[in-house]
Amino acid sequence: MAKAVGILSIEGTIENLTFYRRDGKIFVRRKGGVSKHRIETDPNYVRTRENMNEFKQSAKAGKLLRVALHGLVIKAKDNRLSSRMFQTMFRIKNLDTTSVRGNRRVAIGLSTPAGKTSLKGFDFNANAPLNGVLFAPFDLDTTSGKITFTDFVSATELLFPEGATHASIQGAALAINFDTAFSEISYSPKENFTLSMTPSTFSLTPNSLPGGGAVTVFLLSVAFFQEVGGVQYPMKNEEFNVLNIIDVV
Repeated sequence: MAKAVGILSIEGTIENLTFYRRDGKIFVRRKGGVSKHRIETDPNYVRTRENMNEFKQSAKAGKLLRVALHGLVIKAKDNRLSSRMFQTMFRIKNLDTTSVRGNRRVAIGLSTPAGKTSLKGFDFNANAPLNGVLFAPFDLDTTSGKITFTDFVSATELLFPEGATHASIQGAALAINFDTAFSEISYSPKENFTLSMTPSTFSLTPNSLPGGGAVTVFLLSVAFFQEVGGVQYPMKNEEFNVLNIIDVV
């Protein structure tokens, strides 16, 4: 593998050379390898075809979840979210013990207790994990999606960025089926508050609990703001914001 230096900024394929960008740098490699037709038909590549099929299925599942949660993800993500989500879905797919190799599915893996555990706790922004930002206990009622905080002290139970004056917390419930690509989401109202030592008790309840999915994913988001002239502005492109899967049922 070669690395391009200087002012070269080509991306794509020229003759037998492929230029691509990684971590802000341009790399070049020689085009070649086994033909697509041979991979698709040669019996010697049956394992490759099986792996490719399961890779595609896992990537599709990860994209489906990200798109279903776009309104939340757009405000709380890191630059490796897609690859981390793919890895999680691939592990969940491996928990499908009923399908033959090459046809194992995320939907079946997620129907198992181990599959639900694998997705529970996923942080969409690895730079701001829930357990590193929020230190207050909360209760989740999975029959209604209601999340309850009791005697919450924001100034001591949140790790907030310098300059932040306010924060908001919101809950959500997502019904999703990875086989049919169905998804429906319901949000709770946002609880917005000044960062202070005053304790408060509040609940986050979705307008309704969505149905029709094979599983329901419960989420919690935390966002920080700085108030200037009576207007709350997101902190530093929202890089401190949290989005976490708190349960899967």
